[in-house]
Amino acid sequence: MSFDAIFTKADMAFGRYKKLPAAAKAELLRTIAEEIEQLGDELLETAHQESNLPLARLTGERGRTVGQLRLFASLLEEGSWLEATIDTAIPDRMPLPRPDLRRMLIPLGPVVVFGASNFPLAFSTAGGDTASALAAGCPVIYKEHPAHPKTSQLVYGAIQKALQRCELPEGIFQHVSGGTDVGQQLVQHPQAKAVAFTGSFKGGKAIFDLACQREVPIPVFAEMGSVNPIFVLPEKAAGNGEQLAAQAAQSVLLGVGQFCTCPGLIFYPASETTHTFLETFAEKLRDAPAEKMLHETICSNYYQHLKGLHTHEGVEMILAPAEDLQTGGAALAKTTAQQWLQNPSLQEEIFGPYAMVVTYQDEKELMQVAGKLQGQLTCTLWGTEEELTKAENLVDTLREKCGRLLFAGVPTGVEVSHAMTHGGPFPATTDSRSTSVGTYAIKRFARPVTFQSAPQELLPEELKDENPHKLWRTVNGQLTQDSI
Repeated sequence: MSFDAIFTKADMAFGRYKKLPAAAKAELLRTIAEEIEQLGDELLETAHQESNLPLARLTGERGRTVGQLRLFASLLEEGSWLEATIDTAIPDRMPLPRPDLRRMLIPLGPVVVFGASNFPLAFSTAGGDTASALAAGCPVIYKEHPAHPKTSQLVYGAIQKALQRCELPEGIFQHVSGGTDVGQQLVQHPQAKAVAFTGSFKGGKAIFDLACQREVPIPVFAEMGSVNPIFVLPEKAAGNGEQLAAQAAQSVLLGVGQFCTCPGLIFYPASETTHTFLETFAEKLRDAPAEKMLHETICSNYYQHLKGLHTHEGVEMILAPAEDLQTGGAALAKTTAQQWLQNPSLQEEIFGPYAMVVTYQDEKELMQVAGKLQGQLTCTLWGTEEELTKAENLVDTLREKCGRLLFAGVPTGVEVSHAMTHGGPFPATTDSRSTSVGTYAIKRFARPVTFQSAPQELLPEELKDENPHKLWRTVNGQLTQDSI
């Protein structure tokens, strides 16, 4: 099928889909979740064979995938995401009357979604981007990731069954295979209205540039990863070096380091505890067996990046694994804050089980490195309760650098919820106002429209005086579920 035919099909489906009541869209999302579950072990085994990810991890990922579909279904039924806002007319206001104004979010149109390599279920065919776009009322043209095509086809089949069960057009979700050229044509097609991408900085930036060069530019929501720094404060480090090192190592090793929230930088105070921290960190990484990475290309790139570290002055490789074609051995490097400040390339993500420990001398140096950070998905601050209460300046700096700021735990593990932000300033994402995880992700694929002095019969149901479904909306500044 030609790209023109694909987008024409999507546009025709959009004409019907966008007018469906919230309950009908919610039913579709729940039905997709049911059909994915009906795939059973075949889906897990196929994803395992294609991605090398363990079955236990994939079982959890499937749960996350269907869970977020159902979460968006509940959001649609509750209705507040639409931001329906009504300012009724004040005809006798002086010096000028106020017209009747009614605003809400409406769907953008066909969305191009690119699958991710490291999440064959939760960030791919029926993953968060697809779920949020469908919830917003947008049809999806999905570009499969070449690393797990069979998995993608299985989930695509489940979505098509769901559309049939709900008696909805198949053009609401279409599946496309191919290489870079296919992705470029999808982004550049004049009927595409938005793009969602999860992957490398190089890939995301290329898509963003293409979208900006179109005759009619469109938004690109690209999540491109980060190094997710952990800042360890001195009092926290004192006496806790072994515990902190074990916690950091566990996070680095999770999923063979192939999470976009893997902590690749740890800023640690230069003190008598530094040696213990580094020694324990290296020991925990060394004791972990090397596991298969997602595919050979990712594995090869990982070792190529590790080789490049040897060219940087002041960088010491504490743990350097032997190169392997499939398995990713853990690696650990060390440098000082001054060396790190002088070498911006040390901020670049190395996708795999790797971390760099950067030692700093004092608070002034710590503030310097915080100020030089590029945009991140996450920043983590480990300190005692007393230290954290005194770290206001550092917190103020870090919140400008990330989408999620942690004060305990590790950044790996992203809760799918209403309050989650999985995004951040460039280069972590191409739009720092968005998230690719959680219900706020739906806002990416909608835009505000105001109806002024419109007849009731021409208004969307959500903006009419009557509110039969008790959707939350703001009327003359008051949040209410009542009719006007």
